[in-house]
Amino acid sequence: MSVVEIERDGGVMVIRMNRPERMNALGVEMREQLAQAWCEFRDSGDLEVAIFTGTGRAFCAGEDMKEAVARGAAGSAAAPTQRENPYNDGTLDKPVIVAINGFAMGGGFKLVERADLRVAVRDIVFESSEAKRWLLGGYDHGHCGGLPHTVATELAFAFRLTSDRLHELGFLNRLVSAEELLPTAREMAAHLLTESEALETTVLSAPPGPPPSTAARPARTAERHAAPHPSPEDDLTGRSMEAPRALALPSPAFVPWSTPSSSARPTNPPVSKIPSPRQGGSSRRPTPIAR
Repeated sequence: MSVVEIERDGGVMVIRMNRPERMNALGVEMREQLAQAWCEFRDSGDLEVAIFTGTGRAFCAGEDMKEAVARGAAGSAAAPTQRENPYNDGTLDKPVIVAINGFAMGGGFKLVERADLRVAVRDIVFESSEAKRWLLGGYDHGHCGGLPHTVATELAFAFRLTSDRLHELGFLNRLVSAEELLPTAREMAAHLLTESEALETTVLSAPPGPPPSTAARPARTAERHAAPHPSPEDDLTGRSMEAPRALALPSPAFVPWSTPSSSARPTNPPVSKIPSPRQGGSSRRPTPIAR
C-alpha cells in the first residue's frame, strides 16, 4: 500500500497522504512520494487544480519523530536523497486546495499554509509543535500565514488553536463536516477550472503574508518606485486651488540672527500679576463655613 494515493479526474489531481497509523507523519518515504506527486502535477498539461488531503484522524502530524530518532536526524534535509518538491518550494503556478481532515501539527501546519485555498473539518486542532522539540516556528506562521502577532505568539509557544478559531481569523476559507470535506473541495476545484489561466497565474503570483520588499516585486513595480517624483511645478500644473498655487511662490529670504537688525526679536507683552497683600493687594480671606 502506497503512503501517498493519487487520483486524476477531469483536470483535478487529488493527493492523499495515506499513513493513518502514524497520523500521516512525514517520514523519508512520505516526503519522497509527495515530491514525485507534486512534480507530476507541475509538469502535467492536463492537471490544473490539486486537492491535498489525508486519511484517518490526522491531516499530518509533522515530522516522524520515531523515524528521525532512529535515523539520527530530522527534516527533509536529512533524507538520504534530496528530491525537488515544487509545493514546498513555492514554485507551483497552479492552484492547490488543502482539505484538512484532522490534526495539523508542526510540519503538517506548514503544509496547510502553503495551499492557496483551505477547507477544514470543524473542531479539529492545529499546533506548532516546534516549541516542544527543537525550535520556535510560530512566528514563521505569523509571517507566511498572515496571522496577527498575538496569534503567532500563541503558536510559537505551542498553544493549540481550533479550526473554528482559525476560520474566524480568516486563515481558513470553509468549515464543513467530515462528510462534506472532499465534496466541498471538489466544488471549489470545479469553479477554478472555469477561470482563465491568466487570472489564476496573476492571483497565485502574489505571495501570502506581508507585502514583499521592492527588490522582490516585479520589475515594473520597482521601476515605478525608482522613478523620480514630480517637482512642485509639475504637480501644480492644471490645478485651480489657491493653496497649491501658494506653494509655488518664492519663499522669503532667510536672515540669520547674527545680523544686528535681526537681534531685536519681538517679545510678548508682560503678563500682569495680581499683587500680593505685602505689595498692597487685598488681604481679605475667605469667610469660614459655620459648623
